Amino acid sequence: MENTIETIYRLENPEKNIIKFATGSQLRYEDIIKEVFGVASVTDLHMMIQYNKNFQTSICKSYGIKNENKIPLNKIIRIASKSDLLDLKQQLVNERKQNPENNQEVKLDEKDNNVNRPFDTIIQLQEGIYQWDESNFSYNAVTNGA
Repeated sequence: MENTIETIYRLENPEKNIIKFATGSQLRYEDIIKEVFGVASVTDLHMMIQYNKNFQTSICKSYGIKNENKIPLNKIIRIASKSDLLDLKQQLVNERKQNPENNQEVKLDEKDNNVNRPFDTIIQLQEGIYQWDESNFSYNAVTNGA
């Protein structure tokens, strides 16, 4: 087991219809913010929310927010949930079925509905800590005290 448990984040740009998942390390050291939102950092993202009218409108429409001046950052960047990871798994399976020649890029197993581990063996989600289970190709909650 590693020294730290990576938290998994869900990033969404409703204006461009992009949803990506990233670890905390990827948010700090890679260009994932730029890839999803087109800005260099989370600080720039605050400004984008404040001043980019099209971006504001898309977030408000997507989340049913009535006041454009009250858009919280956690609507577009938040800790992923178990449900989010199930959506990611389905997305990876669908991509594999549509593009079988890109399997290594999508990180998929040879079987139809199985995916290789997309993140570390142990991860942090909204609901708690999860560990990868090779037998069912998904993350399961880690229970205390067993």
